[in-house]
This record gives sequence, C-alpha cells and structure tokens, in this order.
Amino acid sequence: MTKSHNIIYWIATALLSFGMLASGISQLLHVKEMDDLLTHIGYPLYLLYIIGIWKILGVIAILLPKFKLLKEWAYAGFFFLLTGAFISHLAVGDSGKAILGPLFQTAFVIISWYFRPADRKITSTI
Repeated sequence: MTKSHNIIYWIATALLSFGMLASGISQLLHVKEMDDLLTHIGYPLYLLYIIGIWKILGVIAILLPKFKLLKEWAYAGFFFLLTGAFISHLAVGDSGKAILGPLFQTAFVIISWYFRPADRKITSTI
C-alpha cells in the first residue's frame, strides 16, 4: 500500500467514523433534530435506538485491528443505512443538506472500504 493510499484511507475512515459516531450518539440521546428528522421522513422514533447502537458498534468494528469479516459487515451495514437514508430523503422531497449528508457519508464508506490496508481485508482462499 502506498503512502497516499494510506492517507486517503485514514482521512475517509476518520470522516466516516466521526459522522457515524456523532449521529449515533445523537440518536441514542434523542436529540431534538434527530427526532424531528425521523418524524419528518415517517419512521418511528424507536428506530433511533436501533440505528444509534449499530452505528457506534460499526465504528468500533471498523477502527479495531483484526476482525476482517466483522469489518466487511460494518461497511455493508453503513452502505445500506446511508443509501437507504438518501433514498428516504428523496422520497419525501428533501434536498440540500438532507441528501448531501448521506451522499457524502456513502462516499466515505466506499473510499474507506476501497483503500483499506491489506491487513484489514479478507483474502480469498480460492
């Protein structure tokens, strides 16, 4: 892995981790903006607890060394969560920040996953 790939990986991973951790904590604490956001989209408020816990656990999985399969699941979970959020915002007619947040975070997921070091990848045995 080149030095530039390593830098790209850590920048994308830091931005992804910060965004997921901050929003996960906000969701667990039922910050008013999070409650309003979920209500606006039409989802039940109890979903905040579920998503908040999984976001925090996903950040831990991605940042810890080893646990390669768990990292793959965390990246997949973030991808599904963020693309679902993006589509949900589009479905209710949102624009601007409401759709840019999930869109940029999805980009960080893809970049972090693509540029992850070899010791964080599952290697094929075939």
